[in-house]
Amino acid sequence: MKKNLLNIQRPRLNRRNASIRDLVCETHISVSDLIYPVFIQEGQKVRHSIQTLPGQSRLSVDELIRDIPKFLNLGLKTLALFPKISESLKTTDAIEAINPKGFLPTAVRKIKKEFPELVLVTDVALDPYSSDGHDGLVKNGQVLNDETVEILAKMAAIQAEAGADFVGPSDMMDGRIKAIRQKLETEGHTSTGIIAYTAKYASHFYGPFREALDSAPRAGDKKTYQMDYRNSNEALRELKLDISEGADLVMVKPALSYLDIIKTFKMKSLVPVAAYNVSGEYAMVKATSAMGAADHDGLMVEILTSIKRAGADVIFTYHALEMARWLSQSRS
Repeated sequence: MKKNLLNIQRPRLNRRNASIRDLVCETHISVSDLIYPVFIQEGQKVRHSIQTLPGQSRLSVDELIRDIPKFLNLGLKTLALFPKISESLKTTDAIEAINPKGFLPTAVRKIKKEFPELVLVTDVALDPYSSDGHDGLVKNGQVLNDETVEILAKMAAIQAEAGADFVGPSDMMDGRIKAIRQKLETEGHTSTGIIAYTAKYASHFYGPFREALDSAPRAGDKKTYQMDYRNSNEALRELKLDISEGADLVMVKPALSYLDIIKTFKMKSLVPVAAYNVSGEYAMVKATSAMGAADHDGLMVEILTSIKRAGADVIFTYHALEMARWLSQSRS
C-alpha cells in the first residue's frame, strides 16, 4: 500500500509539463533584447567568411544593406558596426579614426539613408585604425590615456554627425565617457546615446573578433587598460564613474564568465545593463555542436537566457540572427 508523505512541498508540480513550465518561467528573452554585431569592410559585393566565426562574414556595405530587410522582418532592429580598416590607412597616430569622410562614417550615412528606422551602434576605439593595434595611442611602449581620450571624443562626434544612434566606447581609457558626453553636447549631438563598455575584461575569449578585423596588438597586451578578470569591486568603481559621467547604458564584456558582474550591475545600476556574448563564446557553441557533443540551438538558447537571467537588459551577440529565427519559429 502506498504511503503518503505528509506536509511536504512539491516544487515538481510547476515543472510537470511544457505548458506549465512556460506559464511560470521567470526569464523571458525577446528579439528586442538583441543587438547584432556585424563586420564591414571596403569594396563592393564582398562577403568574406570568417573561419573562426562559422556563419559570420565580413561584408561590404552594399551586401549588408541587401541583408537588412531580412533582419528587420525578424524584428532585429539594432546593429553594432565594426569596420575592418585598410592596412594602408593604419598609422601610429590613428588619424583615420577622425576622418569625417572615412569608411565608417560613410557606411553609417549610407545605411541610415536606406533604413532610417534601424538603430546603429558604432565602435569608439583606436585599435582598428592603429598600426600598433591598441585601443589607444602608444608612446615608448605605453598606452597613453589623456591624449587618446581627446581623439576618442572627436571620433564619437564624427560618428554622431554621420547618424549613429549610440556610440560605444570600447577602449577602457579613464575619463572618456565624460569627454565624449561633453563633446556631443557642445557640438549639438544631444540625441546620440553612449553605450559604455564599463567592465571590459582582458579576456582570452576575444580571439575570433581580432582575427575578423586584424586588430590584435602588434606588441604587448591590453592588460594595462582592460580589467583584470580576478576583480569584481573594480567593476563597481567603473560603473559609478561611467554613470556619473553620462553613460546611457553600461556594458559587461565578455558575458559567460562574468554573469556575477552582470548581476551586480543590474542590482546597482540606474541605467540599462548590456552584456556582450563575445566571439570566443559564440565559437565554442559552433565547435561543440559541430562535434555532435550538444544541440546547437539548445546551447544558444540556454546561454542567451542565462545572460538575460543574470540581469542583462540588452545582449550583443553573434547569435542574434539565429536567435531571432528561433524565437519566430517558437511562436508559430
